[in-house]
Amino acid sequence: MARRRFYAPRRLLSSARPLHDAAVRLLAACLLVLGLPAGAYEGAKVVEVDAGVHVPVLTKAPELLELVDADYPPDALAQGLTASVRMQITIGADGSVPDAEVLEAVGHGFDEAALAAVKRFRFSPAELDGTPAAVQVEYTYHFVLRVADAGVEPEAPDAGQDAGPPPPNAKLLGRLVSRGSRTRIEGATVRCTNQPDLIDALSNAEGFFELPLHAGPCAVQVVASEHEPFLTTEKLERGEQREVVYYVRPKTQGYETVVRAEREKKEVVRRTLDRNELQKIPGSFGDPVRVIQNFPGVARAPFLSGQLIVRGAQPDQTLTFLDGVEIPILYHLGGGPSVVNSEFLDRIDFFPGGFGARYGRAVGGVIDVATRKGATDTYHGVAKIDLQDTSLFFEAPITDSVSVAAAVRRSYIDALLPLVLPKDPEGGSLLILPRYWDYQARADFGGKRGEPTRSTGSVMAFGSDDALQLVATGGGRNRDVNVDFHTTFHRVVGTWNYREGNVSLKTTPYLGYDLGTLRFGASSVRADEYEVGLREDLAVEVNSHLTVRAGVDTVFDRIAGSAELPVLSGNQYVPFPGAEPKVESQRVARQLDSFDGAIFLETDLKIGKLTLTPGLRASHALLDGQTRHAFDPRLWARYELLESTALKGSIGLYTQPPSATDMEPPPFGTPSLTHERAFQSSLGVSHRFTDYINVDLTGFYNRRFENVSSPGPTVTNPDGSVTSQRFANDGLGRAYGLEVMLRHEVSKRFFGWVAYTLARSEERTAGSDKPYVLTSFDQTHILTVVGSVRLPYGFEIGSRFRYVTGRPKSPLVTGYDEYRADANSFAIKLGASRSARVKDFAQLDVRIDKTFQFDSWSLGLFLDVQNILNIKNVEGSFYDYRFRQEYEVPGIPFLPILGVKGSF
Repeated sequence: MARRRFYAPRRLLSSARPLHDAAVRLLAACLLVLGLPAGAYEGAKVVEVDAGVHVPVLTKAPELLELVDADYPPDALAQGLTASVRMQITIGADGSVPDAEVLEAVGHGFDEAALAAVKRFRFSPAELDGTPAAVQVEYTYHFVLRVADAGVEPEAPDAGQDAGPPPPNAKLLGRLVSRGSRTRIEGATVRCTNQPDLIDALSNAEGFFELPLHAGPCAVQVVASEHEPFLTTEKLERGEQREVVYYVRPKTQGYETVVRAEREKKEVVRRTLDRNELQKIPGSFGDPVRVIQNFPGVARAPFLSGQLIVRGAQPDQTLTFLDGVEIPILYHLGGGPSVVNSEFLDRIDFFPGGFGARYGRAVGGVIDVATRKGATDTYHGVAKIDLQDTSLFFEAPITDSVSVAAAVRRSYIDALLPLVLPKDPEGGSLLILPRYWDYQARADFGGKRGEPTRSTGSVMAFGSDDALQLVATGGGRNRDVNVDFHTTFHRVVGTWNYREGNVSLKTTPYLGYDLGTLRFGASSVRADEYEVGLREDLAVEVNSHLTVRAGVDTVFDRIAGSAELPVLSGNQYVPFPGAEPKVESQRVARQLDSFDGAIFLETDLKIGKLTLTPGLRASHALLDGQTRHAFDPRLWARYELLESTALKGSIGLYTQPPSATDMEPPPFGTPSLTHERAFQSSLGVSHRFTDYINVDLTGFYNRRFENVSSPGPTVTNPDGSVTSQRFANDGLGRAYGLEVMLRHEVSKRFFGWVAYTLARSEERTAGSDKPYVLTSFDQTHILTVVGSVRLPYGFEIGSRFRYVTGRPKSPLVTGYDEYRADANSFAIKLGASRSARVKDFAQLDVRIDKTFQFDSWSLGLFLDVQNILNIKNVEGSFYDYRFRQEYEVPGIPFLPILGVKGSF
């Protein structure tokens, strides 16, 4: 498949780059006035696992079927003591509890009593990909004194009744709902503490419980994982059946029960963000996807560009996938939010390099964003409004086995800003502003709640539309300027998952449409792309030592492009006396068909403490009638040196097809271009100091070769004429460095990490005697410190500090200006290429969150302050027309952003 670049043509429209840069600078100015988007998202955990292996999905949580009361320690009972024992228990595939250990000892005999009781519990087992499997659970056992004098007494038995406890003669029926979100609470214990002879009730998957009682007052107690204890009093008459709804407050400090499925460890670094475990990272503007920019190996992108620069690769060499399907852009234009609503996010996998054979067509990194299915308990919704856009999200179950979810977002900064801009008839204003909207809609079917299933499926449609539009007010409307950049994409993705025993199969067919247009003055370009693709992923767990994964990845593209461009070296003419000279133009139209099919194979082989994962990806591409082949072998290795220390390494080849625009016929392109290639390697060590603190060190060396570069060589044609090729596969690049990640995982009150990257990225042209020079995105030191503290009463405060080496630039060494009349311009002389740098970047951001919880909905407020120290950073520089004066482009100043989000 020809690499798609029509949404931002990188070479055919190279003349438009000054336009894009100007748009970014003008957009920056207006956004500094109004502020950037400020949404909120949930969770607080950054998890690093290792790639190249199928990660099982928890399709059913374990459900407690048989609760065994622990023997109350006699000494503690005599002293009137209570306690909560936090344990990690292993729930087997048969629902038994073969192992348990206390995480925080409380003494007084409570620990021993809780362990003895919990090992006699019976569960319905958890299911991974629809199959029963063993999991580990953090479970808290609460020891509560059941005293008859708790303020209420059961109704006295009738005279003449037996001395034994009377049978229940009333019933409490209810539903447990998480306060603020209306989520049904499953597996909670409901008891009447002043009627100790009665059996506790357990809530089911829908939050329902049924508690038989004696008539009279009942001191109701609800104990639910991840929720505060709930206490209330109900008084029932004989024979009464009362229905209630209890809104139980979620815990705001830590969690009591977290189900974790064991994941296989392999080498390649994969940093995973989980929607339910992310927290409010300062400086991310409430967008979880932007947290990627705080990881090691990721360079700081140019101001508001939204690009991802990973381990020295070019931005277009790192690809983005949504549910395994490639999408052209990850962020809206102008550094806006990501193109998928944060409420839809289930997981964000970021591979800075060394990714598995299931991914291809990239020589940099890979980002794979996974969406989640709609709610199956009840309907939920989220509304967010800020100065830049408004977004809505809704999810609901339709039947027991069908659920739906949908989201929309629309920006309006292009409509609001002109209202406050000057309308001076003489001057006015002229700005390039972004306008965008996006949507997502998903339907899931199969797999009834709480029941095992072999197959599930989903259909999802999503898309995005972006434009950079020229907005003029006052006298600005009289200026003869015509600028318009527009990009849009749409996808329809189907997914079918099937699992039988140790075999799992995932089928993903999809359709896509992309559109890109650019108008600048008399020039215009349009490209329409139609795409049909299919993925098949098969995994077979042969035994505990061997797992085999294989798959097919195919895509067919048809690109129809047209352009109205000035004739190269064309003549100028004056349409009428006094008018500006016009340049001759020509219309170019072209259609390009391409096919890219790949098969891949990986195996996990475990030999004691060593895990080896060899992989191979073979691809066959047909690009406008020309055939290309690629074979990319890859190898990962991991060795458990100690229980808390592991060594890991990877090596492999990677391939990326050239841009379709680069393969245009001369003089616009070079049809004979071949695939770009890269060799990637890494070696690292990880060590866990405590349950919460760990460190990861990874060294990497990447070499890129046969990269597309411009201009190409001069060739002699058969007729003796000489032609200069526009592009050629003679670009060489290399990047090497060290990445350090020191992380404090989520605890009850704190999480954070320190990320540091020491790296160098260089490039040159093959076959020349020129030395390597720094790339435009090289940044030697990248330091990021992130921390967040949970406080009482729903408050949370976090901060982020960044320090980054300035980007390279070529210095101006001319001490005077020289006017050249023939070119009507000033001549300049530059020093060694990219031998100087702009000023280093430093910034401190702070964020404060406050959450208000009501019975059926919640309201979140936050204040995100960018650059709280008001450090004067420099994003770039430019010269006046004589090249005498250099002007610096400032970065974000002190910028407070207030946001609000409501959910139910």
